[in-house]
Amino acid sequence: MDEDPKKHPPRASDAGLKEVARVWEQTEADIIKGLLESEGIPCYFRGQILHSVYPIFVDGLGEIKIFVQEKDLETARELLQNKEFLPEIPS
Repeated sequence: MDEDPKKHPPRASDAGLKEVARVWEQTEADIIKGLLESEGIPCYFRGQILHSVYPIFVDGLGEIKIFVQEKDLETARELLQNKEFLPEIPS
């Protein structure tokens, strides 16, 4: 039996999101979020909750990915590269 796509539409917040950075600590993610949002660029986190329970990082289990809308991607990258910290920026 096929599922009706209208029952589970894609989330609006996922449409057009692009990864702008990856970090390993919630504090660093919060700093980046504050910087981007202070410039009018909304951002979203995705990551494993594991690091909040076990503060060890193995093979990407604790990384936090930071996403912005595609239209804001280049501006967000420029902002992050012009700051003193340089998070891992995906290519």
